[in-house]
Parts: sequence; structure tokens; C-alpha cells
Amino acid sequence: MKDRKELKQHPMFITLERIARYMDKYYLDGVIGLVPGMGDVFSALCTVPFVYFTLVVARSVPLTLAVINNTLRDVLVGMVPFFIGNVLDFFYRSNLRNLKMIIGFVNGDSRIVGEVNRKALGAVAMMIVLLGLIAAMAVLLVKLGGWLVSLL
Repeated sequence: MKDRKELKQHPMFITLERIARYMDKYYLDGVIGLVPGMGDVFSALCTVPFVYFTLVVARSVPLTLAVINNTLRDVLVGMVPFFIGNVLDFFYRSNLRNLKMIIGFVNGDSRIVGEVNRKALGAVAMMIVLLGLIAAMAVLLVKLGGWLVSLL
């Protein structure tokens, strides 16, 4: 990818724009998140095209790590119980963040390229921490669900 014009013509980029628009601008991420468990899974699956694009088209491991890191943060935020996570999902907008990061990286925006490169190693460490937090949150939610069922 040489420039934004070439990037915008790539069929995969159009898919990324649509995902970002529907999930974040139309708040579908927050609405789908209302479905317990499945909303966060669907939201995370919507990141697969971003990861594919960063690995195959942009050919950047640091950019891919940054996209994954951003998605894991979104999943963790969405898992906060009592609909607080859903409310926060309306504001986090990880898909738009990923899209802006990809555009800036591919266009050679020195600020974004520098940020992605600096955070590459930090992203790996953060992803390990976020995966642990997501697993802990899942366990807590299952226990909370069991406790609520026992009250009935």
C-alpha cells in the first residue's frame, strides 16, 4: 500500500470502513453487547478483518499487535457487569480507533507509526494482562450468574 487513494480502493478497506461505521458510529457494538456473552464475542469477531488487513495487506506485526490490543481492551470494557460495560462501549469505539490507526500507519503518519512501533512490545505485555483480566471477568460473571440463579 503506497498511499490513501490506493488504500481506499482495496476491497478489504471498504469492509473495514463498513464495520467501523456500523459498530461504532451507529452504536451497534453497545447494542449487541446487551446480549450477555454473545455480544462481546460478536464484537471481537468483527476485528478479524482488521487483523487480516494489518497482517496481509499492510504487512505489519506491530500494527497487528496494536489492533489486537485495542480489541482486547474493548472486550474487557464490554464485560463490565450491570450494563456499565455496554454504556462504556458506546464511547470506546475500538473499530474507529483501529481504522484510524491503520490509515495513519499505511499513510506513513509519523506520529501514528512511531506510536505503533513504540507500543509493539508493550502491546504484547498488555495483551497478556488483558487476556488474564478477561478470563477473570468471565469467571466472576459465571459465579455471579450462579449466585443470582440460587436466589431464585
